[in-house]
Amino acid sequence: MQAREFVSRLWVLMLTIAVDMIGFLIVLPLLPFYAERLGASPTLIGALVSIFAFAQMATSPLWGRLSDRFGRRPMILSGLLISAISYVVFESAGSVWLLFVSRFVQGCGAGTVGVVQAYVSDSVERRDRAKALGWLSAATSLGVMIGPAIGSLAAAWGVLGPGYVAAGLCVLNMIFAFIWLPESSAGSGGSGKKPIEAGATGRAMLEVVRRPTGSLGSLVWIYSMGMMAFMAMNGVLALFLERRFSIDETTIGWFYVYVGGISLVMRTFLLGPAIRRFGEVGSLKLGLLAVACGLGLVPLARNFVELALAVLLVPVGTALLFPATTSLVSHRAPPDRIGLFLGVQQSFGGVSRMVGPLWSGAAFQHLGIAVPFFLSAGLMLAVRLFAGVVREESADDREEPAPAGAETVVPTEPT
Repeated sequence: MQAREFVSRLWVLMLTIAVDMIGFLIVLPLLPFYAERLGASPTLIGALVSIFAFAQMATSPLWGRLSDRFGRRPMILSGLLISAISYVVFESAGSVWLLFVSRFVQGCGAGTVGVVQAYVSDSVERRDRAKALGWLSAATSLGVMIGPAIGSLAAAWGVLGPGYVAAGLCVLNMIFAFIWLPESSAGSGGSGKKPIEAGATGRAMLEVVRRPTGSLGSLVWIYSMGMMAFMAMNGVLALFLERRFSIDETTIGWFYVYVGGISLVMRTFLLGPAIRRFGEVGSLKLGLLAVACGLGLVPLARNFVELALAVLLVPVGTALLFPATTSLVSHRAPPDRIGLFLGVQQSFGGVSRMVGPLWSGAAFQHLGIAVPFFLSAGLMLAVRLFAGVVREESADDREEPAPAGAETVVPTEPT
């Protein structure tokens, strides 16, 4: 694919992801406050966060296999439709159990994350995948900035429920993607596609378990353990801010605007230079260290200034860690199994997204509001030590360099 063609596709995909994330973040920061109002404890709120991850974990490999067989585009559109339905259920929920239903349905739609990553891998040279994935993460960060602000404003004004706003955005986004998002070159499905044999997903997952220090297994474990620590923090963050700084559903959106803004700058302007300077493996290791420091400092903050400085390290670290890890998985997996292995990564990540909020919610309720952050920081430091098994690829393992004068596929920065 020519560079100019891919850039045009990337911008369409970025806009699709940004609008989808706006809808997701309209609802997510409000969830703990809605659940508390319905009588949920911190432990139960952690379970609400986890049920989303369970559904995502269960469906990600299936989405990946279907996208390898039938194409990326139909799966992306299907995920958007499922998300729209989940937001309607969220807004109409009159009990904690309906909130659970909403989160489960939403998690099923979010299982297409690996499909989106595979779309990029189909269309960009491996040396630029971290950069392209970074651009997609920048689109995600834009959604993190805008969505919570809309959600808090909708909650404060009460004119239209946040869930209905999110559902409407999803429907518009699906129409936009249907018109403007083409199928990726390697995800077109049809007669030329080799079917994924039965049991391929199970064998790939078993390989990760059997060889945790292998070239792919180590990356999947780093991703999933890093995600566990990160999601443990997210599972109790709103409750922590409420207890420590009196932030509520009408003001929490502005906290996410700050975090999303940092992440957007990091992924748009700084990730590319970091990858060039430190390599994907080096960036992965720096990201782990930055997140560990941020998580450990958050509960020590005594005012908003100290909180802002501590939180700063978290989006910086995740902007380095997760895109670099995903990029490494995409170009160390067999070419005809990229969607499958990215789905497996998301499945392991789904376990972590499920387990992290469960134990952090219980620790928050029974051990103290600072404990989940310290435990998460310790886990990140342990993962950083484990990351020593990951090495940059040798020159023999890499693709040949592009000929002189070849266009760069993605002009700017990654995630």
